[in-house]
Amino acid sequence: MNSADATATGLGNRVVRKVAVRLMPFLCLLYFVNYLDRVNIGFAGPNGMNEELELSATVFGFASGIFFLGYLVLEVPSNLALHRFGARKWLARIMISWGVVATAMAFVPNATTLVVLRFLLGVAEAGFFPGIILYLTYWFPAAQRAKAVALFMAAVPVSSAIGATVSSVLISGGEGVFGLSGWRFMFVVEGVPAMLLAVATWFYLTDRPEQAKWLAPEERRWLTERLEAERRETEASHHWPLRKALTHPRIIALAFVYFGIAYGLYALGFFLPTIIAGFEQQYGTEMTTVESGLVTAVPYVIGAVAMVIWAAHGDRTRERVWHVALPMLLGGVSIPIALYLGNPYSAMVAVTICAVGVCAALPTFWALPSNFLSGAAAAGGIALINSLGNISGFAAPYITGALRDVTGSQRAGLWVVGAVMVVAALVVLVLRAAPRERVQTEPGEVV
Repeated sequence: MNSADATATGLGNRVVRKVAVRLMPFLCLLYFVNYLDRVNIGFAGPNGMNEELELSATVFGFASGIFFLGYLVLEVPSNLALHRFGARKWLARIMISWGVVATAMAFVPNATTLVVLRFLLGVAEAGFFPGIILYLTYWFPAAQRAKAVALFMAAVPVSSAIGATVSSVLISGGEGVFGLSGWRFMFVVEGVPAMLLAVATWFYLTDRPEQAKWLAPEERRWLTERLEAERRETEASHHWPLRKALTHPRIIALAFVYFGIAYGLYALGFFLPTIIAGFEQQYGTEMTTVESGLVTAVPYVIGAVAMVIWAAHGDRTRERVWHVALPMLLGGVSIPIALYLGNPYSAMVAVTICAVGVCAALPTFWALPSNFLSGAAAAGGIALINSLGNISGFAAPYITGALRDVTGSQRAGLWVVGAVMVVAALVVLVLRAAPRERVQTEPGEVV
């Protein structure tokens, strides 16, 4: 490497490191609060809400999952709005909306109101996650993008881990505070931060590198030119306008792959506290609410570590397909056997392996569409993939809950989780990392 190359490499590493330090902790905090508000119903259910509102497992699953139908409706237009108006303003708007609805969950009088508010929560949150994924493409070159997504998405297992303990403590310690049940107090305390962080988002985030006064001029110039060069290269190799990105079978297939990953994630997120609560009947164990929360945290802590390490390995090797498929196969095979094992320790090992598989597949998956999408096509395509894939957020808790009501056991639902993940892994192997590049044969002719 000559001195000029070494200088460019040193500058690039410094810029990426500075961007990561500036953006990633804040974005992780936003997603931590976002994901906690999305899944904290999973802690409320077995800790008083189901009994107080007289919810069956099917109704609880429906209320948990209908969030994603509201999410589905506005995902694509929300992401296009973020691309047009900027992340700073649009994310702040989203957070105010979801914070109000999340706090209102504390005051539901019956199952019907709970279902309505869960639907509205999905409407309010629509565009947040794909908006952040799109936002990261504005700041991180392709070679560092999967690790950046992994650092951001580490908020999911961290939220599930810390959130399990925090939610359990709030439920236990909040009983009777302000005259509220413990689960209602939890919704209040966990809903307010979104509104406060909306104000911080407005003032803290920067929309694009060229506007970043916290970068030196040469750093701004290097990052802007590097990302622009990658955009031109992507568009030259794969010309995907917005309409194509919203209609092409490859996008639908990628949405199914994400459906499979998210199916495992949400099945665990909504029903793991219930599964652990069932250990008392199945294995004769006895745990307090807080102890159950701590046990629930274990798979997610290990999953968070695996997520970052696996994504960094994918960036280093520049291989994407097997970095998505292998962990999905691992998780899909392990989860169905969890409740057939003879003691709670081995069952938790199987659940933890599934959590590792789900977490490891998530960040590298989002490197796949960015291989061939850019600009408005990336905004619309990423949002459509996330929107359709998150139908699993409705399907997973509803199907898992319904099968539990029908069979009296969690086993059938977890077999479905495993099967969906395995099939989705096979689909990503068939798809490969990207479509064939455009080949110019005659003037005006592309194959």
